[in-house]
Amino acid sequence: MDNKSTIEDIRKRFDKDVERFSNLETGQVSTIDANISLELITESAKRLRPQAENLLDVGCGAGNYTLKMLSKLPDLNCTLLDLSLPMLEKAQERVSAETKGTVEIVQGDLRKVELPVKHYDIILAGAVLHHLRDESDWLFTFSKLHRLLKPGGCLMISDLIVQDSDVLTAYIWEKYSDYLIEVAGEEYKNKVLEYIEIEDSPRSLNFQLDLMKNTGFRKVEVLHKNLCFAAYGGIK
Repeated sequence: MDNKSTIEDIRKRFDKDVERFSNLETGQVSTIDANISLELITESAKRLRPQAENLLDVGCGAGNYTLKMLSKLPDLNCTLLDLSLPMLEKAQERVSAETKGTVEIVQGDLRKVELPVKHYDIILAGAVLHHLRDESDWLFTFSKLHRLLKPGGCLMISDLIVQDSDVLTAYIWEKYSDYLIEVAGEEYKNKVLEYIEIEDSPRSLNFQLDLMKNTGFRKVEVLHKNLCFAAYGGIK
């Protein structure tokens, strides 16, 4: 893990990429079934918390997940959390135009920022948890997310994952490489895989679901999985 990007490295990269991530068509080309997962986690959140008032979007980027959530549950109070201030400013601009609720931006690392406990009906975490590193990081983060939710609230995640078996992980990455080549060619595949190697440390779906249960989530759900991407979540 020592050769991985620091939080500051990640922030700087996203600072420079606001416009691309403001567009689902360009910001998630490398993510298999991005639109399907986005639909599934937001529609599930709506059905689990139809009377929701407060939303937290962790690693909100330019606000795509919150905007999708607002298309299903209008006028939520939205808290947007991200490392990148330019991303947050773009998200605030876009989200404020779509809700009569409050829109608060919080710049920083989820593990370090102060947020109100038992406050959020829905927490969305899109393509962010794979930046966590060791097991203590993961345990602390899931414990904190659980504390931030109201009883009955839901955490909905869309993210990069691995398999528990190294052999099967290697196979899945082969299939993912084929997908990337089909999307945009060999050079694009190499660029994406290089970013993942430097920046990401994903964990398996089983690891995360077990961790959710161990940190107090009453129920965990798998909504979708395709190769190394999944949509899943927990209910407090």
